[in-house]
Amino acid sequence: QVHLAESGGGLVQAGGSLRLACAASGRTVSSVAMGWFRQPPGREREFVATISSSGSNTYYADSVKGRFSISADNGKNTVYLQMNSLKPEDTAVYYCAARRIRIVGASPGQYEYWGQGTQVTVSS
Repeated sequence: QVHLAESGGGLVQAGGSLRLACAASGRTVSSVAMGWFRQPPGREREFVATISSSGSNTYYADSVKGRFSISADNGKNTVYLQMNSLKPEDTAVYYCAARRIRIVGASPGQYEYWGQGTQVTVSS
C-alpha cells in the first residue's frame, strides 16, 4: 500500500511559479513510478508529468513541456512538480499518483494509488 499526500498548491498570478510536493509513505519513491495529473473545473483528469522509479526517465504533456519539471528526492521520499510560467489554463486540482510498474505512464488507469489533490489557481 502507498499513501500519498500533496502540498504546495495555492493562488498565483499568471507568469508565476509554484512547487508541488507529494510525500509518499508505505513504499519508497525509488520502488514505484510516479505521476502528476490534474483535473480542471468541469473537465476530466488529464496527464501532466511522470517519472520512472529510477528517476532516469521523465515524460511530459505537450501543454506543460518546457514549463514544468518533475523530480524525486529519495531521501525525503517525495516527488516534486516545479511549475513555472503558469497560465490561467493551468488552474486545476493537481493529483500525484504511484504505480507498482516502475516505468513511466501517462494514463490515469495505469496508477493504483492516488493522493487527495491540491488546488492550483492561476489568475490572469
